[in-house]
Amino acid sequence: MHFVTGGAYNGKSAWVKNLYTLSKHSQFHWISAYEGERLLEDPLQITSHLLILEGIEQWIKEMIFNTDLDKTRNCWNEKLTELQKWEYRNSRNKVILIGTDIFKGIVPLDKMERKWRDVTGWCYQDTTTKADRVDLIWYGIHQRIK
Repeated sequence: MHFVTGGAYNGKSAWVKNLYTLSKHSQFHWISAYEGERLLEDPLQITSHLLILEGIEQWIKEMIFNTDLDKTRNCWNEKLTELQKWEYRNSRNKVILIGTDIFKGIVPLDKMERKWRDVTGWCYQDTTTKADRVDLIWYGIHQRIK
C-alpha cells in the first residue's frame, strides 16, 4: 500500500501518474472522491493490478456524518484491511491512497469541521502505519517519509 499526501492542488495526482507511468492506455482502476465517486465497497471485484483511491479525506468526511468518530476510524481501518487483502491476493496488486493534508492553517470554528479534521488525522496515522510507502507532495516535489 502506498499513501500519498500533501496540500490541495500540489500535484499529488500528477505525481502518482508520473511515478507509476500511467496513461490512458495503462491498466489501472482510479476512483476519485473529487469526481463524486463512492468509496469502493468490495476491492475484490477489481481486475486490474493497480487501484488508486483519490480524495480519502472526503470519504472520511462522509463517514463522520453517518456515525461517530470512533466508528468512523474503525470503519476506515476495516477498509484498509480489505485493501490489504486485495493486495495480498496477487504480488502484482498495488493500492495507492491519495489524501489531501487538511491540518495546516486555522483550526475550524465549526464543530463538525473540527471533528472531520481530527478523525482524518487519526485515519491518516492508521493509513501510514499500514502503508509500505508514504510520500509527501508539496508543489509537485515529493519527499519520501516512509
